[in-house]
Amino acid sequence: MIYFKYLRWKNFLSTGNVFTEVKLDSCKTTLIIGENGAGKSTILDALSFSLYGKPFRKINKKQLVNSINSKEAEVHVEFSISNANYKIIRHLNKYGTSRFEVYRDDELINQDAAAKDYQEMLEKNILKLNHKSFSQIVVLGSSTFVPFMQLPSQHRREVIEDLLDIQIFSTMNSLLKEKASKNRGGLIDVDHKIDLAEQKIEMQESHINDLKNNTEKRINESKIKIAKAETDKKQYVDNAEELQRQVESLQQTKHDIVKVKEKKKKLEQFEYKLQDKISKLEDEIEFYRDHDDCPTCKQNIEESFKCDIVDKKQECLTDTNDGFAKLKSEYSKINAQIEEIQNTQEKVSNIQAEISNSNSQINALNTLIKSINEDIESISIEHDTNNNSAEILQELTTSLKDTHNDKESLTEEKSILDVASLILKDTGIKTRIIKQYVPVMNKLISKYLASMDFFVQFELDENFNETIKSRFRDEFSYDSFSEGEKMRIDLALLFTWRTIAKLRNSVSTNLLIMDEVFDSSLDSTGTDEFMKILNELTSDANVFIISHKGDQLMDKFQNTVRFEKVNNFSRIAA
Repeated sequence: MIYFKYLRWKNFLSTGNVFTEVKLDSCKTTLIIGENGAGKSTILDALSFSLYGKPFRKINKKQLVNSINSKEAEVHVEFSISNANYKIIRHLNKYGTSRFEVYRDDELINQDAAAKDYQEMLEKNILKLNHKSFSQIVVLGSSTFVPFMQLPSQHRREVIEDLLDIQIFSTMNSLLKEKASKNRGGLIDVDHKIDLAEQKIEMQESHINDLKNNTEKRINESKIKIAKAETDKKQYVDNAEELQRQVESLQQTKHDIVKVKEKKKKLEQFEYKLQDKISKLEDEIEFYRDHDDCPTCKQNIEESFKCDIVDKKQECLTDTNDGFAKLKSEYSKINAQIEEIQNTQEKVSNIQAEISNSNSQINALNTLIKSINEDIESISIEHDTNNNSAEILQELTTSLKDTHNDKESLTEEKSILDVASLILKDTGIKTRIIKQYVPVMNKLISKYLASMDFFVQFELDENFNETIKSRFRDEFSYDSFSEGEKMRIDLALLFTWRTIAKLRNSVSTNLLIMDEVFDSSLDSTGTDEFMKILNELTSDANVFIISHKGDQLMDKFQNTVRFEKVNNFSRIAA
């Protein structure tokens, strides 16, 4: 329960540079009176400003500072909650800049937070009462007051949630919505990351395949070149070996030419001798045929002897010619051998030139094969060192796995949030609590209406829409009633909310301020009845009534506070 003790203010609205102080807990009933403009309703704005940093009425914040002296406005309020005493001090300058301090048991509460957060701390952690609920259970009336029945459905619900102390579920639901929003955003982000990672992996795999295919293609092309070079090399090697065998074979023939030439020389010598012999034999035969006498002794040669010698000489010549013919034949063979050997030497030279060419081709092919092998090695090294594509792919795959894990966690979180959302949304646990209290509320409303001799069946549903029926079951709406009847309904609701607050021990308070409730809506009879009800219903409260009907009401209140205006400044009359 919030137990208000005192309220004081200066340089606030029409109040000057001297504190105006009102004790809030000194009397059960206090009447606040004064002329129009005397500052009666300032108590409402001062209390609202001290607690919430804004006036109760629709007044520009800068206009709260007294316009005559333009000094800094200052408002103090003191109250207790349980065993703790609180004091709030607010300042406001003419530029609309405000600051405030909250004290607990005379010790300043940490002000490190921003002003907005500091105010939120005050409302949620200390007062546990927002401005909307404050205007429904602490204040009734004033020109800017909006009765519960004139509030939109959502605002009605907020008031009731505060009364039942279930606003925490709305706060939790708001936090839950923020978390759910972050969760949805996280899921969208993680889905985007997964799509992006999968695209990157696909591109990287394609890149790796391209690199692999390109590398394999280059290596295969190089291997084909090597195979062709090896084939060509083998042909050249085989050809060179064959040519070498030919050379080796021909070299043997080359070694025989000396013998052949020696043999030819001998044949030439022998030919010369045979020719000389043949010539001699032919001369001798011709001599014996042409001469009958011996040229030496001049004796006559017998014909038989001569014939015998010619025959012998002729036989020898024949043998010699036969030998010469054989010699010629052998000589022809020797010449043929020599020519063949000479041709062989030329052939060997040609073959050796061909072998040299083959060896050059083999060396060139060996160099080519070595170069291609180096290219293959270079391609492999280039693939392994310059392209860390596999490592990048592994990193991308690991990252994708981590992202999927994140999504799994976010999905699990979403499931939990969905369940929590079902519980915390308006149709969830709050509605169940409200359902329990709606019958109690309706019973209390009927009780307070009956105590004011206003006999109607007034019921609120779970959405806080009213159903009003007369004794004869005629249906009405709130707007169909007179102002006096509306006032009775508003009072019944006010007392109901205060009773519910006590039952829940949530936002109950000792303070009740009613502005001009007697001035237009209640006649004399109604006033008497209302005062009777007020005394019965507010035995544990401190009630302040602001009214223009001072003369008619003063004897009905324990205390009267009169506001007056002196030298354009409002003050409490002595």
